[in-house]
Amino acid sequence: MKLKIHRSEEDTLIRQCKKQDNQAQKEVYEKYASTMLGICVRYIKEPGQAEDVMINGFVKVFEKIDQFKGEGSFEGWIRRIMVNDSLTYLRQNKSMYLEVDIEKADLEPDYSSLDNQLEAEDLLTMIQQLPTGYRTVFNLYAVEGFSHREIAEQLGISENTSKSQLSRARALLQKQLLATEQNMKNQFN
Repeated sequence: MKLKIHRSEEDTLIRQCKKQDNQAQKEVYEKYASTMLGICVRYIKEPGQAEDVMINGFVKVFEKIDQFKGEGSFEGWIRRIMVNDSLTYLRQNKSMYLEVDIEKADLEPDYSSLDNQLEAEDLLTMIQQLPTGYRTVFNLYAVEGFSHREIAEQLGISENTSKSQLSRARALLQKQLLATEQNMKNQFN
């Protein structure tokens, strides 16, 4: 019953937004802004720029709200706009360098040595430290669930480049995880 009430309230908000009701737009913004900012920050390192992209994304949400047909979740529809706007920002600012050389890992990581002490926030910080191209492909694949074909189409790259960037992002994250684990062990010894 509660789910139906929530969906009904959301449907009412959407209808009001379609009528350009400022109060309804404010409620939608307040409900989703923090989540959508988190999405933008995953792609754009600089918080101020990520916030600008998010705000522009919400402007687009309200301008194009008539295109939301009620199929799927409203939040998912907004999320897609935020991801697309983040990618557009990266392309326009030419800060997305998909080919970045990194040192190859000398050793294959030993996952069994990693403790569960690493917090999700630590992992997000590591992802933020990835080069832009790696971070973008990693987010699109591992977080958003896009296929390599979809990523290639979104970014104007080949599927093999997408796969390569994901592989390199994973290798770099693994290297960072092992270094973090070693630092943690050294602190306790």
